[in-house]
Amino acid sequence: MEIKNLLLTVCCLVTFTFGSMAQSMPELELSESWLQEIRSKAPASLTYPSSKNHKVLVFSLHTGFKHWVIPHTDSVLSVLTDKAGGFELTFTKDISAFEKKNLKKYDAIVLNNTCSIGDHRDMFWDELKNVPGMDSLMAETKAKDLENNLISFVKKGGGLMALHGGIVMQNKSMAFSEMMGGSFYYHPKQQDIEVKLADPSHPLVKAFGGKGFTHKDEPYVFNNAYADKNFKPLMYFEAAKIEGLRHPEGDALRYVSWIKNHGKGRVFYSSPSHNAQSFSNPALLQFFLDGLQFVVGDVDCDMTPLGK
Repeated sequence: MEIKNLLLTVCCLVTFTFGSMAQSMPELELSESWLQEIRSKAPASLTYPSSKNHKVLVFSLHTGFKHWVIPHTDSVLSVLTDKAGGFELTFTKDISAFEKKNLKKYDAIVLNNTCSIGDHRDMFWDELKNVPGMDSLMAETKAKDLENNLISFVKKGGGLMALHGGIVMQNKSMAFSEMMGGSFYYHPKQQDIEVKLADPSHPLVKAFGGKGFTHKDEPYVFNNAYADKNFKPLMYFEAAKIEGLRHPEGDALRYVSWIKNHGKGRVFYSSPSHNAQSFSNPALLQFFLDGLQFVVGDVDCDMTPLGK
């Protein structure tokens, strides 16, 4: 009887494990044929007049969870800006890009799934802690300096666009959370999510023609600054329709994309983009290009925080 029960337990665990895996989208090869599809669906031109050729730093380092979509996202950003014009992108995984002298070169920064790891949840600390000759105090001090450089860059007028796990970069920093509009809390399993528009008439979601969309993604849930709603929401999902929420009795609407001011700078966040399959949606491609234009100041739109 004990052996039978043990086998039953093992079978249940295997079923649960593979059942959970089945919820995830398969990884998509970053092939020329896929890039051709993205090029064919990408906007042919900018939506809004641009005052100059904006220089943008795309930071794609991860020290924590590796999102397989990172190289796809880099490629999508390249396709969008190469086709529509208006931007000059620089791609890096080097944290020295956040030195003050280097940040001066750019009009905006994109954080591409920059997930940190461990107790610190600090991307800069993750990289600096193993530098030869640098003790813990030195690493913490330098990490804080680089974070402050990023926040100061935005406060002084720089743009910041964070995609999906980009919000996890400095996830225990309240200063970063305030700038971003929230911190990552957790997510239930991947599932079909009905993404809805907070204000279908808002310029930054006009690409969707007044309607939301459904795609498979991780339904991100946020905390910290998110509770203040110090942002203008763009997209949300209904909590009642999500399987696995730990606190379903909370807000009925959970926002997954928003915009905000931080000092003189502009911030754009979008959780939708976990799987490369989502990029096959032309409206989503337009949304990201318009988001880039927003953070560099090309888009005049309502940014009134929901909390007010």
